[in-house]
This record gives sequence, C-alpha cells and structure tokens, in this order.
Amino acid sequence: MKISIFGLGYVGCVGMGCLAKAGHQVIGVDPQPQKVDFINHGRATIIENGIDELIAEQHQAGNISAMNSVADAIQGTTISFICVGTPSTPTGHLDLDAVFKVAGEIARALVGKKDKHVVALRSTVLPGTGERVAKLIEEVSGRKNGEDFAVVSNPEFMREGTSIEDFQNPPFTLVGSDFAWGTERMREVYTAISVEFIATTPRVAEVMKYVCNSFHALKITFANEVGNICKELEVDSREVMRIFCMDTKLNVSKAYLKPGFAYGGSCLPKDLKALRTIAHDHYLDCPLLESIAKSNEQQKERVCDQIQRLRKQNVGFLGLSFKAGTDDLRESPIIDVIERLLGKGFRIRIYDPHVHVSQLTGANKNYILQKIPFIARFITDDLSSVIGGSELIVVVNREAGISEALARVAHEKTIYDLADLGRNLKGFDGPYIGIAW
Repeated sequence: MKISIFGLGYVGCVGMGCLAKAGHQVIGVDPQPQKVDFINHGRATIIENGIDELIAEQHQAGNISAMNSVADAIQGTTISFICVGTPSTPTGHLDLDAVFKVAGEIARALVGKKDKHVVALRSTVLPGTGERVAKLIEEVSGRKNGEDFAVVSNPEFMREGTSIEDFQNPPFTLVGSDFAWGTERMREVYTAISVEFIATTPRVAEVMKYVCNSFHALKITFANEVGNICKELEVDSREVMRIFCMDTKLNVSKAYLKPGFAYGGSCLPKDLKALRTIAHDHYLDCPLLESIAKSNEQQKERVCDQIQRLRKQNVGFLGLSFKAGTDDLRESPIIDVIERLLGKGFRIRIYDPHVHVSQLTGANKNYILQKIPFIARFITDDLSSVIGGSELIVVVNREAGISEALARVAHEKTIYDLADLGRNLKGFDGPYIGIAW
C-alpha cells in the first residue's frame, strides 16, 4: 500500500522504516526541512537501536521518501498516519495543536481527491479527539466522514530502545474505527505482523495508551515500595518479585483486572493492612500501598451516592457475601453500603442463597452482627420476593438464576449492576446502570 506519515519524530520515523520493511511504499511529511533531507539521504531523524540501518536499507530499496508538500503526499497515498507530538500543558492537559494543524492540512488536500482516504491517529490523544478531527476534516474539505474518508485510532505500544522490535512484534494491533471499510484498510497495513488484530471503537482505542502506561507506572512503583520494605526486613526483594511474577494465574494475569465493585473478604483487607503496618513500623512512607484502601473506600462511597441519586427507596440487593458461591461476610464491601443506606432511611431487602444468619459462626457471625445486628430481618433466600418488593435491584454477585428472574420483570424495575451481569440480561428492557460501564 501507499502510505503517508505526518511527523518524522520518534513514532513517525520508526513507523516509516517498519512499514517500508513490511512491503509498503511510505512518504514522510514534516515541516522541518532537515528531517525531510535526512530521510531523502537515507538517514534516520532520531537516535534508536537499529533505526539508522533500517532507514538506510529502505531508502536504498526505494521504499521511502520525504517531502513537505501535504497535497502531493495525500494525492499519492491511500492512508495517512498522524504521528505528531502531543506534549503536556502546564495544567496537565494535552496540547493537540499539532494534531489539528495537520488534520486541517490533510483536509485541504482532500478537496480535490476522488478516492477514499483513511486518516489514522497514531499520536497519543484523549478520547473524542478522533471525532473532533473528523468534524474538522468535514468542515474544511466538504467531504463526508465514513463515505469519502475515515478517521481511525491506531495507538502505538513502543518502548524507546526496543521500538523496532516492539513495532514488529507488538502485544496486539489495535484499531478503533466507526466504519468497516476503514478497519479493513488498516488490517491490510498490518498483514505482515502476525499478532491478533483487535477492532474496537475509536474512544476505546484512544484511551488504551493512557491506561497501559499508567499501569506500567503503577507496577514500577509497586515493585519499588515492595523493595523498600523487603530491604528493611533483610529480605531479597529481587527474589520475592521473581517468584511473584511466576504466578501467571493470579499475579501477572487478567485476574482481578475488571472494572466493578470494591474488594473485600478475609484476606485482601487484612494482608494489605499488615504490609502497610510493617512499612510504618520501619518508618517507610509507601504512598501507593496507603492509597489502595482509600480508593477502595471511595468505590463504596461512589455506589452509595449513585444509589441515592436514583431516588428509589425500596432497594433489593442480590448478594451479601464478598463474592459469589460463599457465605463469607467478613469485610464484604456491600455490607458497608447497606449499613449507610439503612441509616438514611432506605427500605432494604437482601437475597443471598448461601447466607443463613442462624448458621453463621465465629468471626463471620461476629462481623455481620457488629455491622448490622438486625440483619436477619432483611435477608432471605426467596429471590422472587426480593425482586418483586423492590423498585431498584442492585446486583452484587453473579448467582445462578438471577438473569432469568430479572428478565421476567422486563421494564418494571431499575437495575444497578456491580457484577457485570448486563451482557446476560436477555429480555430485560428496563432502566439499567452499570457501576463503571
């Protein structure tokens, strides 16, 4: 394919070399004459492992060139990548001026073009930027988004120092598009890269880079705080984290990485508190570990606030234990929510097939009776009575039979979902709210 790349900095230069290596004809566009001259003499515009050899090789093969004429680049290609910088402003926002400037130049060049054109946002941008770019191109060019051109999001996942390897062997190829033909054009671009091609919405694709990089920062900080604690305990933190990373079932996996309600149970709150206490005893400040419990409490408060805003006084909770399939109530986050709502005068009903107050013993019984001494009057194993007597149904745990029971009430009830049951609510057409979706 014939591809144009706008911006010959780090992302653009690496993309140019790798796409050319994959068999495409690539034209680079940059307002800086020096960068254009570098490419046209087979020289890279950045310092990066292997990039000098790659650019020289592809220039020698006649697969890459550069220019400053936007019109010529657009007329000679079918896909354009926007790879300009998006630096932070002093307030922490993104400076998108370069993105919109390039988009306007592309729009003017599209005025006289008859063929469909794809504009791929490779720069790291905030969700909704693609929509703004598409609107700008429509206004300037007079052409219609989705028919004459398509703006797609195609974030990069490259690390400096290993960017060529990362481009050629990414975790996946991600493309966010509202139009099937735009997605298929992008699929052709990456035919030579043998990883999963993920097609999603533009806004999901746009936010992914922020989520990934924030998580990487979180991991580094977590490992550093663990290392600091281990050093004070005279424990080899390198060995600790080596073994930690060997657990790909829970630790380094998709386990727990799902939006939803707060954590609870007999282990996570207790063990987190213990690790924080160890740090405190050794006069260590571990702000990340300290913030975890605070964030968890805020998630409970968020649920309380959202329930109150729905203005339904009769509320039924489907689930009381901290997770489905157990009667363990210790540190169950929904108990704190129910306790607060009872204090505000809400009428509560609770369904949990595993919890029978008369059969609770030990710490489990003591915990619930300290929190809500009169819990027995609210809880039942009769699902129909809880659903039938409630205006608002709060789905806490994904127990068997809940989806079918809710489908039978159709539009009569409002559902507030903490357990991501929504995808299984076939036949339910009433008001539905997800905690984080």
